[in-house]
Amino acid sequence: MAIEIGTEAPDFELKNQHGELVKLSDFRGEKNVVLVFYPFAFTGVCTGEVCAIQKELPSLQNDEVQVLGLSNDSPFSQRIFADQEGLDFPLLSDFWPHGEVSRAYGVFDEEKGCSVRGTFVIDKAGVVRWSVVNGLPDARDEQEYLRVLGAL
Repeated sequence: MAIEIGTEAPDFELKNQHGELVKLSDFRGEKNVVLVFYPFAFTGVCTGEVCAIQKELPSLQNDEVQVLGLSNDSPFSQRIFADQEGLDFPLLSDFWPHGEVSRAYGVFDEEKGCSVRGTFVIDKAGVVRWSVVNGLPDARDEQEYLRVLGAL
């Protein structure tokens, strides 16, 4: 079960596609965060979702908002995926310990060994203000993220 709206977002520190460490708490007091869990790089629905985010990136990511993609792929896979798709936002690797952050957010599918499609909007204070969790085959609507961010 996904973490509840109104709770403090679990902090984490993960490597991005460039091998750099990204810590959620580093954004506290600075930016709202759109944290987008997706099952695996290079799959049809996941590719469609991250490309839709990239298309909306000028509206989604700015001085007030940081978008973070997160999957259970290795940082090396994330790098090739980001390069291949022209993605300009961090893709974080929850590869090892496998699924630890996905579990903390309640979006890890133990049977399949990957996260489901969960998105969390986290405010500058580190509190989850909105979330949506979809099953593996069900894409999310990035326009919802824009509406939620506009209300913060």
